[in-house]
Amino acid sequence: GERAAAMYSLIVSAKLNGIDPQAYLREVLTRIADHPINRIDELLPWNIARRGEEQGRTACAMAA
Repeated sequence: GERAAAMYSLIVSAKLNGIDPQAYLREVLTRIADHPINRIDELLPWNIARRGEEQGRTACAMAA
């Protein structure tokens, strides 16, 4: 139950930040193995959305 709750939380957080949840999870799962543990917060939905806005493009296929 706890794992399901954690996944649901990530999915809802992605939606609340205007990110397609499937695209978000795909990006995180492809990057997490090589990502430094001390910078794991960079992979949170609101940070990925902010990075996409700063770069002038949509992050993780921003939802409409």
